[in-house]
Amino acid sequence: MSASVTFTALLLSIFKFMTLDNWPKNIQQYLFLLKDDFFQIPYLFNSPEIMIDSLLKIPVMNHLPSKQVIKLKTSLCKAKMCYREIEDGFWLLAIYMTIKENIVTRSFYDQNKVSDYYLLTFSVFEYKVHVKEEEEIPILSTCWTFSKPETEISSYFYKGANGGFFSFAITKDWASKNFSSKKFKHSRAIKKFFNGERGSYTWMDIAPKAHEMGAELSAYLKEANIETDNPALKKKSMKLIMEFFDNAFDDSRIIDNVSLSNLDYHNVAKAEKIILQNLHLPFIGIETIAQEVHTSPTKLKSNFKIVFGFSMLQYHKEKNMLLAMQLLQNSNIHVQNIALLAGYDSASRFAASFKKRFGQLLSEVRF
Repeated sequence: MSASVTFTALLLSIFKFMTLDNWPKNIQQYLFLLKDDFFQIPYLFNSPEIMIDSLLKIPVMNHLPSKQVIKLKTSLCKAKMCYREIEDGFWLLAIYMTIKENIVTRSFYDQNKVSDYYLLTFSVFEYKVHVKEEEEIPILSTCWTFSKPETEISSYFYKGANGGFFSFAITKDWASKNFSSKKFKHSRAIKKFFNGERGSYTWMDIAPKAHEMGAELSAYLKEANIETDNPALKKKSMKLIMEFFDNAFDDSRIIDNVSLSNLDYHNVAKAEKIILQNLHLPFIGIETIAQEVHTSPTKLKSNFKIVFGFSMLQYHKEKNMLLAMQLLQNSNIHVQNIALLAGYDSASRFAASFKKRFGQLLSEVRF
């Protein structure tokens, strides 16, 4: 067994037995621990209340209870979380972050506490793509994640990125009351999902109206009255949630409802990180990624497809195509250089792949 595998197994076993009571003692040892070039920020998430309690036990947190806001400001990152209990069993957690160094946030669970919250998260982050020494182009990266209770999530954030995300924490009881309408065509599949075991799935930018709805919700949240504006917050939140569900059934992952172990989810997140760090290169191969993650290629290949709905090679190509589209729309970079940034050694091969993905010629996007 390699040193890296031993370290990961040890860390997971330590956090497995963490509770809210012993959290302050352990957090002093493991907060901002540097591993694989990422500083770790762990937290507990049995429920939004326990998450808030675990964050407030971190010494560098600043709590503004009258505004329901928690702030973090360190040399690694700057963050603000606004939390609202909109209804019993339904919370909105809005987090805004500026990343100064590579960090990874990781959720863990107190085994002595009940875990009954599902988490739907919509995130939008801007990062810089270096095209020349003196030029950087801002690029948006968007994703949705839908997770069940006791699923430990690792989220990687890269130096220089900034953005935020909305996390909707939902109990099964609340979901059964709010997603049971006959007008909601996916109610049966959602009910099955909420009755399943541990699980987490991720989608890229699948909901066209989500950006506009998210901006509207964010603006309203900043001005909302904590005591009286929950009905309006629920309405705006539900619009965003429904935008997700209206677009999330193009593949069968929610319907198939396959559950993995927390170690599997950790390995998939690490594999995604490796892919993203090598987007500018031709795909480095499943075997290479599996070796770095310390798992079998066959298992990692299957698990990655379950979580992301893409094979690792397809995911690499899709992220590069989305990057290329933004560069074509938002910069004057020569097509040959965009092809190189997207991992293609030939402009003609890049043009063919672009046409196949978007149904448009390069000339139709860049007039």
